[in-house]
Amino acid sequence: MTAERVTEARRRSGARPLVAIVMGSESDLDRVRPAREALADLGIAHEVRVISAHRTPDRAAEFAAGAVARGLKVIIAAAGGAAHLAGVLAAHTVLPVVGIPVAAPPLGGLDALLATVQMPSGVPVATVAIDGAQNAALLAAEILALGDPALAGRLVERREGLRRKVEAADARVTKE
Repeated sequence: MTAERVTEARRRSGARPLVAIVMGSESDLDRVRPAREALADLGIAHEVRVISAHRTPDRAAEFAAGAVARGLKVIIAAAGGAAHLAGVLAAHTVLPVVGIPVAAPPLGGLDALLATVQMPSGVPVATVAIDGAQNAALLAAEILALGDPALAGRLVERREGLRRKVEAADARVTKE
């Protein structure tokens, strides 16, 4: 089942999103797809939004300020260029915010990485690699798993699957 179908099934069933994936522009949708897929694979209800720190700053502040009341537990924010989105959202909530710096010309995402990772003391943003959407989702899942043993088990299974893939690759390579 695709991530979109899983998300739609959860939406119809009334499951409240625990994670919000927020991007500064619709053009970032393909960049956050790995996060959506990872959350869906782990059975984590989530929502995806387009909210700009610069073009809709009041909406960004309102979204973050109301996140706890809506039942969100973690916010993932993807932005390129000046990449202020994660910081703006973090400034308006005490929820964990995970920033995804998005690669964009002319600096290939270095500007976004520095803008996301260099938050002032007191307003933290966890930051993953440039275009590291899957790791952002996995970090959000690990945070949620602190209070959800079933989710923790699914994360362990996922890691075991990765281990098995590496061992299989090693076995193929060593036979040559």
